[in-house]
Amino acid sequence: MKKRMTILALLLAGAVTLGSYGMVQAGQEKREVPVAGVTQTLAQVLKEAGGVQAQTADAVEELQSNAAVARMMEPEMVAEEAWETAEIAENELPQTASEFADIAVAQVNHYVNVRQEPDTESEILGKLYDKSAATVLETTEDGWYRITSGNVNGYVKAEYVIVGDEELARSVGTRLATVTTTTLFVRTEPTTEAKVLTMLPDGDDVVVTDESTEGWAKVSTADGDGYVALDYVTLSTEYIHAESKAEEEARLAREEAERQAAARAAEEARKAREAEAARAAAEQEAARKAAEKQEVKKSGAGSSAGSSSGSSAGSSSGGSAGSGSGSSAGQSAQTASSNGQAVVDYARQFLGKPYVYGGNSLTNGTDCSGFVKGVYAAFGINLPRTSSEQRSVGYAVSLSEIQPGDIVCYSGHVGIYAGNNTLIHASNEKTGITLTSPVTYRSVLAVRRIF
Repeated sequence: MKKRMTILALLLAGAVTLGSYGMVQAGQEKREVPVAGVTQTLAQVLKEAGGVQAQTADAVEELQSNAAVARMMEPEMVAEEAWETAEIAENELPQTASEFADIAVAQVNHYVNVRQEPDTESEILGKLYDKSAATVLETTEDGWYRITSGNVNGYVKAEYVIVGDEELARSVGTRLATVTTTTLFVRTEPTTEAKVLTMLPDGDDVVVTDESTEGWAKVSTADGDGYVALDYVTLSTEYIHAESKAEEEARLAREEAERQAAARAAEEARKAREAEAARAAAEQEAARKAAEKQEVKKSGAGSSAGSSSGSSAGSSSGGSAGSGSGSSAGQSAQTASSNGQAVVDYARQFLGKPYVYGGNSLTNGTDCSGFVKGVYAAFGINLPRTSSEQRSVGYAVSLSEIQPGDIVCYSGHVGIYAGNNTLIHASNEKTGITLTSPVTYRSVLAVRRIF
């Protein structure tokens, strides 16, 4: 009996092992293993060797039946196991965070204070204005974000900013493609077989208007819209940043100086108008007296008195009033135009000169940024070479405050404001250095003032 039980146990173990082996192999190689045949042979050998009784054979047959059922269930079990494995793998795949996930955009009437500590009593380090953006570095448990924006690093109340909203971040930012190769072709269509619209130098950037075409970005250039290959650019988003206390103080001082200069110019202009009116009145008075003198001569009386009066009046009005008017007008013009107008006057002499991509000669050929750099070099100002770098020189002014000599920055292009809503710039090979109006013929990214 003991021997029979031992043999039965061996048979059970062998059948289970072989059944399992068959299932694994079927799952790995997609083929069926003859488990039942192997089990049948094993049973026959054991019967012959040890005289196993009929019930043992019956047990083996039962095991064979179970093995057959296992084989029938095998595809479903393998499929289920594969599905579960796929689900686990999918869940374990690394998730790429959006570049906008940590972008906080201010949503306030005017600005939100950036403080040194997460406390409304803490020192104010700067201001994050409405629709300006910051990068979130940390979230506190009591409703604050630690942020960095421009030259400001501190804390803002979470209730005044929106974080991780890609649509909002894109709407307040400017999407840029920065060139990472020596010379990049901008093509008319998103294919290397398309015509070259223009070329961009290494480090220059242009505004991206569409990213829906795989491997390409649609960009805005001085020569129109075109496409650049993503393999040769780096995409980024430029935002308006927070303003530090020092930057705010400098801006306010600059604006106050400009207001005072404008007030002085207005006062001098008023005096000039008054002087001009006085001069005109004096001329009219002199003419009236001269007419009276002629009338006296005709009548033959009072010629001496008339001559003296006419001489005195003429000298006074022509000398004193005229001199005063000219002096005031000159001072007013000097205040209003200053160095900016001098820059424009100097730049105008190159109108009609050729456009040469990458050129640096104002007379023999230059491109847009080379033109701006060359003009300002004549005034001792050393500007960077590319249009993207020139977008950060001097200090920013609004389009409504633009003055002659200001640098006007576009996507992939730059020029000098010439006054009267006109831009002087090295436009393209067809027009060369020319005047274009209005200055907003393309979307203006920035206006920079040097003087």
